Amino acid sequence: MSGASGRVLVVDDNRVIRQLIRVNLELEGFEVVTAADGAECLDVVHEVMPDVITLDVVMPRLDGPRTAARLRADPRTSRLPIAIISACTQYEVESGLAAGVDAFLAKPFEPAELVRLVRRLTRREGPPSLDLDGRHGAGRAGSARG
Repeated sequence: MSGASGRVLVVDDNRVIRQLIRVNLELEGFEVVTAADGAECLDVVHEVMPDVITLDVVMPRLDGPRTAARLRADPRTSRLPIAIISACTQYEVESGLAAGVDAFLAKPFEPAELVRLVRRLTRREGPPSLDLDGRHGAGRAGSARG
């Protein structure tokens, strides 16, 4: 299996939910690696080199928004698509957006929604604002100004 759809790093402290997400994504051809919390995510992310990361919000050691903020602060992972999969309260959404999260999926989720969300994020290259219409090179106009 080539893992052509992409590799997803699934971060959740609940083992049942990790397995649920893993099974649904693997059925669609994604390669899945899991981590139990944000600290473990940061430990393995550079070895795993995922195409997308999904984060729970409430986790021991390092929660979702703080994990996202760390990923954004590291040049190697600053452009990785990140989705929060959680109860998605107002506070969670606001703290996620502040940390640079790309998408949210509320628990309990439909498996098809999960797959659609991850697919959308794996296809995204670069900041969405530069590539809204799907044309490549749309954001290069300003690059001549050094």
